[in-house]
Amino acid sequence: MHLILIVIFAILAILALWWGARLKRERKDGVDALEQDDRLQRVDSDKAVPAPGKPSATQPDMPPTAPAPPPVAGGETIATPQPVPSAVPPVPAEPAVEPVAAAPAPPAPPVAPLAPAPAGDTLTTLKGVGPKVAAKLNELGITSFAELAALSPEQAAAIDAEMGNFKGRMARDRWQEQAALLAAGDRAGYEAKFGKLG
Repeated sequence: MHLILIVIFAILAILALWWGARLKRERKDGVDALEQDDRLQRVDSDKAVPAPGKPSATQPDMPPTAPAPPPVAGGETIATPQPVPSAVPPVPAEPAVEPVAAAPAPPAPPVAPLAPAPAGDTLTTLKGVGPKVAAKLNELGITSFAELAALSPEQAAAIDAEMGNFKGRMARDRWQEQAALLAAGDRAGYEAKFGKLG
C-alpha cells in the first residue's frame, strides 16, 4: 500500500514539473513573439516591459475610471464619474529649482590694450626680465616701461600672481622702479642704481 502511494506521489511530482516547464516555455515563447512584434522590450531573462509609448497590460497609461451610469429619463443631471484610485501612489513632483546666482568674480586687473612697444622700450632691457618673462608680461597687457611703472600695488600683485614660475620676481628685482627710470629717460639715474645698461 505504501509503495503504491509513493509511486502515485512520484507520478504527480513528475507531472507537476512537466506542466510547470511547459507553462514556462509557453510564456517565454509568448514574450519572444511580443518582442518580435516590437510590443515588448526585454529587461532581463525573466522580465519584459512594454516598449516606450505602448501601454502594458498590467499598468495602463491612464487610471481606470468607474463605468458611466445609465442615462436618466426626465432630464435629471447626473454626477460625472470619478476616477477609481490607483493602487500605485502618485509620484510627487520635484520642486522647482531656482538657479543660484553665482558669486561675482573678483574684478580682473585693468589691462591696457596690447600695443606695440615704443622703439627702444624693450622689457628685456630690465634686469631680471628675459624673453620668457617679457612674453608673459606682454600676454598680461604690459608692453612698455610706462605701463609697468604705472601699475598700482593691487594691479602689480595681480600681475605677479599670474607670472607662474616667475612669481615674486617683480618685487625682488624691482621691475617697476627700473621701468619708471627708463620711462622717464633717466639713463644716468638707472645706471647709478641698477648698473650699466647693456
